[in-house]
Amino acid sequence: MYGIPQFRLPKEIVQKEIDALKEKGVEIQTDMVMGKVLSVDELFEMGFEAIFIGTGAGLPSFMNIPGEGLVGTYSANEFLTRVNLMKAYLDGYDTPIIRPKNAAVVGGGNVAMDAARTALRLGAEHVYIIYRRAEEQMPARREEIHHAKEEGVEFNLLCNPVRIIGDDKGKVEAIECVRMKLGEPDASGRKKPIPIEDSNFQIPVDTVVMALGNTPNPLIRTTTNGLEANSHGCIVVKDKSMATSREGVFAAGDAVSGAATVILAMGGGKDAAKSIDAYIHSKP
Repeated sequence: MYGIPQFRLPKEIVQKEIDALKEKGVEIQTDMVMGKVLSVDELFEMGFEAIFIGTGAGLPSFMNIPGEGLVGTYSANEFLTRVNLMKAYLDGYDTPIIRPKNAAVVGGGNVAMDAARTALRLGAEHVYIIYRRAEEQMPARREEIHHAKEEGVEFNLLCNPVRIIGDDKGKVEAIECVRMKLGEPDASGRKKPIPIEDSNFQIPVDTVVMALGNTPNPLIRTTTNGLEANSHGCIVVKDKSMATSREGVFAAGDAVSGAATVILAMGGGKDAAKSIDAYIHSKP
């Protein structure tokens, strides 16, 4: 509801799914920060026999370059959530977000395309994708890149930000980048981008959105004994059963795979539901 733009997944469809769950008797408690308000252990103590974790990958990554703290710099998560949660995608809502005139979106994935196309819908005159590799190395789906280009997003490829420049009021006024060239393949199999000396240039912008990928929030895994996670902070599960290393705890979606798609998350949730049903029925 909050992370995916209206033009890609209409809120009406999501609400229909939520309403269908409520009609089937599912109780929904909001404002429950798991790992702070309640722990997995406390849920078991309350009488629940199985627990499913589907908390997604909501922890954004940054470049740690100068200027990331300036007013007008967002993670893609914050940018999209402000637009969605506070209904900036609809006319008549006074949403506390900078409506960009010129926006730079750093990254080459599906979320970067979402952020760029959202900035256009907020009224931006120029929206730039800044990506350090070539188009063929972009992780975004081909159709997402095509839609972004079709709508007027400008692609600055083989470029990498080195700093964000602010005015005397601490607001973004430009982003400085360096041009890149591709070298030998790195551990991911993609050609490694190498900075070209003395190739720095600036793009005047008032908004910068960092869309560099997300990892799962560590709250649940750090407050749950015996819950195994990998080096990326993703919960480890056993094959399609979606069972974790903690008995009675199951997980799926981005919390397991890292940032992926709604379709994969829904499929994982259905696999986990079957396993949970079998697990509960196997108990005395």
